[in-house]
Amino acid sequence: MSENPTFPALPAVVIGAGPVGLAAAARLVERGIEPLILEAGPVAGSAVRAWSHVRLFSPWAEVVDPAAEKLLAPTGWTRPDGAAYPTGGDWAARYLQPLADALGGRVRYDARVTGVSRSGRDRVVDADRERQPFTVHVVNADGTEERLLARAVIDASGTWSTPGPLGGDGLPALGERAAADRISYRVPDLKDPAVRARYAGRRTAVVGSGASAFTALASLAALAKETPGTHAVWILRRGISGSTFGGGEADQLPARGALGLAAKAAVDGGHADAVTGFRIAAVERVADGLVLVGDDGRRLEPVDEVIGLTGFRPDLSFLRELRLALDERLEAPVGLAPLIDPNVHSCGTVYPHGVKELAHPESGVHLVGMKSYGRAPTFLALTGYEQVRSVAAALAGDHEAAERVELTLPETGVCGGAGLFDEPEGGASGGCCGTATDTIQIGAASPGC
Repeated sequence: MSENPTFPALPAVVIGAGPVGLAAAARLVERGIEPLILEAGPVAGSAVRAWSHVRLFSPWAEVVDPAAEKLLAPTGWTRPDGAAYPTGGDWAARYLQPLADALGGRVRYDARVTGVSRSGRDRVVDADRERQPFTVHVVNADGTEERLLARAVIDASGTWSTPGPLGGDGLPALGERAAADRISYRVPDLKDPAVRARYAGRRTAVVGSGASAFTALASLAALAKETPGTHAVWILRRGISGSTFGGGEADQLPARGALGLAAKAAVDGGHADAVTGFRIAAVERVADGLVLVGDDGRRLEPVDEVIGLTGFRPDLSFLRELRLALDERLEAPVGLAPLIDPNVHSCGTVYPHGVKELAHPESGVHLVGMKSYGRAPTFLALTGYEQVRSVAAALAGDHEAAERVELTLPETGVCGGAGLFDEPEGGASGGCCGTATDTIQIGAASPGC
């Protein structure tokens, strides 16, 4: 018996045409379940394309889902070199869009989901709840609204649209919104002339301690070698320890290790200053830029720009009528949260998991991919592919396959848990799904890193 045997004629709605959402659709097709993928952007992988200039830590062999590859094979698709490292742009153009094209009319673009519930039941009502299909409210590009019915909902919308704020307490710092014209929450694409001009010859504060911060620091250091006056100020909420820069040459993801070494070189080479134990409370405009004020009263020298790379968080607003069981800290499913807690785990110590760990009181709804990790930064694409394999099996009623583990991840502790909040010896909080810029060349083992 499947999770929702009452509505076999209805599609399973997948929210998001990114890597995990499209893999979910491929797995559903493989299981004979019709998917309907709703993508808020105009093309497949819209969020991935937003960081098209950065390179993944993982090679092609680890970012192509097996079921998706089977779906692509009849189209004449050529698998990229498994040992090469794609950029976000490569991933979108050479894999995600072809996969979406192979799925054809099952993918709808410019379709933004604004709400999910049970037909005729808000979250309070118990009566016959499980016997009702899901309702999915959608707003199209022209502003028209629709109400769709679904047998199940797989939310693979990710967290890209909700970056963390600068404030050390998890809230926007005072003055942060008012200074929005000088604050970015993305790794800059310094190959873009307009973006390059924004940072060339200027002082930029980089806030964060993960892979994205490493990327920004290394990129700005490269720019500093070409443009005098370019300098970065690295703002860390903790101190610097031996694990701050990741695993270096010991990292089993060589591209990630190389990136950490590049960030360290930026500091050691004088292209970036590190300010430690600094939690931002306010951003003040002054005549010559922005002043960051710490919650301890410290005031830093003015900077021209700020790049906030403090992680992401899930947008749960359109799921509020569903009965979800989410961890109070990570905003991840309660069954998954203990396995991904960055205070304890790195991406290499999170064992593969599936529908059991992703379960909610509301049967038939699943948060997958980066969305399932909530605020935890340790997600790998392979993990998401295993999640949706298990979910699709459960929806098809194959519970033995749903509970079976079909993925083995390499053991590595070098991406580090975050450690205790105030302990400088705590590891870096860098996420394993972060990326390395293709303008950094360190050794020859990993292209673009």
